[in-house]
Amino acid sequence: MNIHVGGRLRLRATPKSWAIEAPFHITGYTFNAFDAVIVELTDEQGHTGRAEAQGVYYHQDTSASMVAQVEALRARVEAGITREELQALLPAGGARNALDCALWDLEAKRADKPVWQLAGLDAPKPLLTTYTLSAEEPEVMASRAGAYAQARAIKLKLTDDDRNAERVLAVRKARPDVWLMVDANQGFTRESFARLLPTLVDARVDVVEQPFPVGNEAWLDGLERPIRIAADESVQDRSDLARLVGRVDVINIKLDKCGGLTEGLALAEEARKLGFELMVGNMGGSSLAMGPAFVVGQLCDVVDLDGPLGLLADHVPSVVYEGGTIWCPDALWGGPLAVPAS
Repeated sequence: MNIHVGGRLRLRATPKSWAIEAPFHITGYTFNAFDAVIVELTDEQGHTGRAEAQGVYYHQDTSASMVAQVEALRARVEAGITREELQALLPAGGARNALDCALWDLEAKRADKPVWQLAGLDAPKPLLTTYTLSAEEPEVMASRAGAYAQARAIKLKLTDDDRNAERVLAVRKARPDVWLMVDANQGFTRESFARLLPTLVDARVDVVEQPFPVGNEAWLDGLERPIRIAADESVQDRSDLARLVGRVDVINIKLDKCGGLTEGLALAEEARKLGFELMVGNMGGSSLAMGPAFVVGQLCDVVDLDGPLGLLADHVPSVVYEGGTIWCPDALWGGPLAVPAS
């Protein structure tokens, strides 16, 4: 924990590790916990803005590195900083995400208005969210899909082996009722994708996320595409959009990738102008990390905000999962000042 009082704001940056129920497997990586930084910004009137970021594991973001990035800006932040100034002081990533979203939350408390109103958006509504299955043996994935009784949408993590068709078919058999998408996390080749595609069509998979490795976006050119393709790792912020036009259908916006809600909203606007559909995702973490992403989710066609569901303990207050949807209460993040009890 790092805390210092001075200037117009008081900054606290705290590393946090969220324990998970079971190891979570994706192509080339296994998560045994979700490590985060929690930033709190308090002004001289006692208003506090909070936010959490996990960072981007494939860019080597860690709790320690994110705290170090935040600490390097302590004097500048505590002297008073705007969200616009922050964009030029830190690159996209977890540290900027935590600071940016804490500034949004602080602004909501100062203005006594919710973040969605400050951003010029319509009042939020509950969002249908995917429930994500780790890449496991097919029978394990099928069992876990069946156990997600309230799920109305499921996302399957696939990997770079030869059992993906079995995984998809097993989950579809266990849950014939749900909307399905799959996420390769860069694990396919053109050949393996072509072999898997008929199974995906038969299983009524609606979206395939990040089939190919970053740098091989040209593999999407001329690809038979009866199923929507979403870009995740291939799009970090607005600078990546132009090279994906005509290659993918959906852009996955993650605030840890793009560096906060400020860039996330700008990315959503620019992507829409270019004809993309929108998805909001997460890098794991607690309900506090889902709050700002829930705001972006109001603009999206696909929502993947199930990060807290695999945690042994969550941030309090928490998001609410009900009937396959997610709801972020004002008291969690981005709401105005609480009304005192009468």
